Amino acid sequence: MTRLRAQDLTLRYGERVVSTRLDLDVPDGKFTAIVGPNACGKSTLLRAFVRLMRPAEGTVGLDGRDLGSYGGKALARRLGFLPQDPVAPDDITVRQLVARGRYPHQSLLAMWSEDDEKAVAEAMEVAEVAGLGDRKVHELSGGQRQRAWIAMVLAQGTPCLLLDEPTSFLDITHQYRLLTLLARLRDEGRTIIAVLHDINQAGRFADHLVAMRDGRIVAQGAAADIVDAALLDKVFDLPCVVMPDPVTGAPMVVPTLAPQPVAHEPAPTSPGV
Repeated sequence: MTRLRAQDLTLRYGERVVSTRLDLDVPDGKFTAIVGPNACGKSTLLRAFVRLMRPAEGTVGLDGRDLGSYGGKALARRLGFLPQDPVAPDDITVRQLVARGRYPHQSLLAMWSEDDEKAVAEAMEVAEVAGLGDRKVHELSGGQRQRAWIAMVLAQGTPCLLLDEPTSFLDITHQYRLLTLLARLRDEGRTIIAVLHDINQAGRFADHLVAMRDGRIVAQGAAADIVDAALLDKVFDLPCVVMPDPVTGAPMVVPTLAPQPVAHEPAPTSPGV
């Protein structure tokens, strides 16, 4: 079953073609991770899924309708999106930022409500920023800012979340906490789509992997079905071995590249020595 679908999709920036005739059905109620090298089209595809990128050809559909047929607020009540480098307005507090996630639910007849207040409080608690509500966003560390943005997207309360490199700026503990949270939201019925750089994290947490290179989908499916040394060489040019993760049994990638020796410059000698 799919709610979000790309068909025969061609994406480009001006004359530069990023993807050509790409097809992808996103499994509903699952955690889909998009992986691939830099500049392979991952983020561009995500932008097309939230109508920030207009297809040159082909269509993106949501619930059987073309994405272009939705009004702005109607779409924002269905799709929550966290870009790579979000920018907060000057002097905004964390609580004010998270509250902006409730904008799609506001109207002239339905202003701020107890439900909005509850959604903001719960999102801040889940994203571990409840104690930062009165802090200015620009004063936070990179990891704290990222969690504040995640709280804003959670407060939006959409059935589908799209996140572009959501673990950026997070230390390893918060990376795994966030991915565990996304898996829990999946278990509660939400559809999760995330661009991830760490293939081992993608294999451990995602139900469905989409591997891209040069704007094409090279392989997709469950990690156990598609992740092997041949795929890693094809997608990343990475020699490796793949073995079961000792904790989860998911495929775990171990690179076999030999470390390069570090060249040391000879120490300068003092004059006259």
